[in-house]
Parts: sequence; structure tokens; C-alpha cells
Amino acid sequence: MNLFKDKKREVVASLQRYASQELGCELGDIQAGHLLEYFLKEIGPFAYNQGVEDAKAYFANKVEDLAGTCFEEGLTYWHKGAPGSRQVRRKP
Repeated sequence: MNLFKDKKREVVASLQRYASQELGCELGDIQAGHLLEYFLKEIGPFAYNQGVEDAKAYFANKVEDLAGTCFEEGLTYWHKGAPGSRQVRRKP
């Protein structure tokens, strides 16, 4: 996983600040960069895979209800409204 250079600089700076304020140690640019690469390689896939699973569940839920969300009644020419007026509505 790669980050754009400007984002990588921001994350490296954040890692350096975290190490300084929370751990009481200083990280140089190279050390923080290596730590970032380690996190991206070792931990990043867990977050990525969870995001994929969350998206999959979200879209599966939407597809499951597709017929209920987008439904148009047939044989409505003589019912309610002027001829040719069509309205998409939820399935009864």
C-alpha cells in the first residue's frame, strides 16, 4: 500500500508527534517512515479488508431491497392521474 508523498509526510509527522508526546521518545524522519511502512504492510490489510466487507454488506442490503425501492405498478393507464403520468414508488 502506498500513500501520496504529501500524505506520507503528514502521517510521518503525526507518528513523530505521537512518539514524542505519548511515548516520550523521538523518531527521526527515516525511523517514522519505516514504522509507517510496517504499519501499512502489517496492519493496513486488516482495515482494508474490513472496509471491503462493510461495503459488501451495505450494497448487498441495498440490492436485497431493490424491488421494494424501485417498483412501478403496471396497468395504471385508467387509474389515478392523467394518461401517461407515471410515478415510481415503493412496492406495496
